[in-house]
Amino acid sequence: QVQLAESGGDSVQAGGSLRLSCTASSSFICMGWFRQAPGKAREAVAGILHSTTYSADSVKGRFTISQDNAKKTLYLEMVSLKPEDTAMYYCAAGAKSIDCSLAWARGDFRYWGQGTQVTVSS
Repeated sequence: QVQLAESGGDSVQAGGSLRLSCTASSSFICMGWFRQAPGKAREAVAGILHSTTYSADSVKGRFTISQDNAKKTLYLEMVSLKPEDTAMYYCAAGAKSIDCSLAWARGDFRYWGQGTQVTVSS
């Protein structure tokens, strides 16, 4: 059974930084980070396929996704955090489409973690 475990969420002040990690029980070449704030729809934050990355316009220049295949770990480096970044962050793997960018844009993944909470105060 595939398992994804996120960690690194915390409460920080605006302008602060955090690094989220997602450790997987298996290796995946296409993975993504998503977030969902209370009362809002899930949002695709960043995705990765080998050396190609995708990111939402709202986080471009502030969030960086990376992957350590040897450790089966996905990272999300977040800087210049804003209150609107407050959400539960989830990692996902096992794209249902051979097009990773499409799977990421649609949130079309088989496996999801339980999430880690990021709270940014002003």
